[in-house]
Amino acid sequence: MAEGEPSVQRPVVWLGDSRRNIQAFPLGARKLVGGELQLVQFGGMPKDAKPFHGVGSGVFEIALAYETNAYRTVFAVQLGAKIYVLHAFQKKSKSGIKTPQKDIDLIKRRYKEAKELAKREKG
Repeated sequence: MAEGEPSVQRPVVWLGDSRRNIQAFPLGARKLVGGELQLVQFGGMPKDAKPFHGVGSGVFEIALAYETNAYRTVFAVQLGAKIYVLHAFQKKSKSGIKTPQKDIDLIKRRYKEAKELAKREKG
């Protein structure tokens, strides 16, 4: 974005229960995720966002540690003008940083759904 150029806020599309899941996070974690997603809406990328491999191009994961828990939010940015939040969850696994397979499968299904939604919007 060029200096002086007005920023455009990209709309967010919440897939499945992703919004409800974020609303269930503790207030501090919700505020952190909300700030990170707002940065994405205005064309930025949070420092702690990393590519979420194995799903599709332009899919990222925000991994937050809040108090003693870990929270994940996965979103897609390259499917048109909108940001698609694919999944949000509290990571409960004690076996390292790996995302559980059931969550990966859900993210893949929602990514396909997001691609279809974006395709329909293009006409």
